[in-house]
Amino acid sequence: MRLSKAAIPLGHAWSSPFARWQGPLANVNAIDLAVEVAGRALKDRNIDPGTITYLAAGATIPQAGSFYLVPGIAARLGFAGVTGPAISQACATSAATIQAAAVQVETGAHDLTLAVTTDRTSNGPTMVYPAPSRPGGAPVTEHGVLDPINRDPATGQSMLDTAEKVAAEAGYAKGELDEVALLRHEQYRVGHGVRARVLVDVDIPGRKSSVVLREDHGIHDTTAEGLAKLGPARPGGVVSFGTQTHPADGTAGTVVASLERARELGGGVAQLLSVNYARVEAAHMPKAPVPAALAALRDAEMTIKDVDVVATHNPFAVNDLYFSRETGFPLDRMNPAGCSLVYGHPQGPTGARAVAELIEVLRDKGGGVGLFTGCAAGDTAGALVLRVTD
Repeated sequence: MRLSKAAIPLGHAWSSPFARWQGPLANVNAIDLAVEVAGRALKDRNIDPGTITYLAAGATIPQAGSFYLVPGIAARLGFAGVTGPAISQACATSAATIQAAAVQVETGAHDLTLAVTTDRTSNGPTMVYPAPSRPGGAPVTEHGVLDPINRDPATGQSMLDTAEKVAAEAGYAKGELDEVALLRHEQYRVGHGVRARVLVDVDIPGRKSSVVLREDHGIHDTTAEGLAKLGPARPGGVVSFGTQTHPADGTAGTVVASLERARELGGGVAQLLSVNYARVEAAHMPKAPVPAALAALRDAEMTIKDVDVVATHNPFAVNDLYFSRETGFPLDRMNPAGCSLVYGHPQGPTGARAVAELIEVLRDKGGGVGLFTGCAAGDTAGALVLRVTD
């Protein structure tokens, strides 16, 4: 889908710090987290809640109160009479949520909108589905986090299976994946300036103690020697626990406005140029970001040569290695401030954080074209193209 009238004001895309699952955000409802962080972000940016007329909210893991996701968040943020869609599209949820807000601006229906994404992988719910025809009427159960990771119902394979399959077909060695992971950790270490502008503090009062989070939680020190010592996560494979992401908790959001309104709010803008999606052959999820990116670039009437910086959601180092080899885009120009391979993956908000960091990286460069692309469950991916002008 080509876009031409919607933009993110510079400085108006944010994220909470991400926390490794069962960490400091493990007992915080993801909706509460979204309200806390979005409210703080809007206040810090002097956005009057009464001026926002549309809200799109994305989440993939049920929480208490999820049935009222959009009207609940809107009411608590002070958006009187505001509504919009609740979106769940696996790890492409961020791209779809930003797109939903952008379409409203593109059509002229709304001038100032908000896209909020949030998820908690910690303490994931176990769903119980009635099955009276089963022996003894025993119900069917599904863990809301672990079961989707471990089994695609269409193929019966896990997400790790897809990474190993792509790595085997491409002939990747474990050492190659280790090198990608090490580069991503080095980029994260030097990306503190970008994070300082993107991350919004978490400070949620509690009956006994407050939940306070100022920086990402659960990131391990990573060295070439340490990665080399880690064996494959499964016998005969090449993907270790050092070259794949970890589940996490977090929230992220962005203001999406008309170009004129965005310039009023942020001075410069990140103009949204296109959003698109793709699906590849079964059990090959790490391949999907490539056709999604190419589709988004075609919509924007661009090629990969027009792109200055790429940000990816990369649950496996395999993803980035495949993208670089297929497109020719240099690995060191991807994720210059870090990525989900390092700071974790709360699912819904992961892409929105990557977009926020991509904008700030381009802002430091004085502008340019950025591409976000990331895989999602079901061998799919979403991609977004934007241009930052100061």
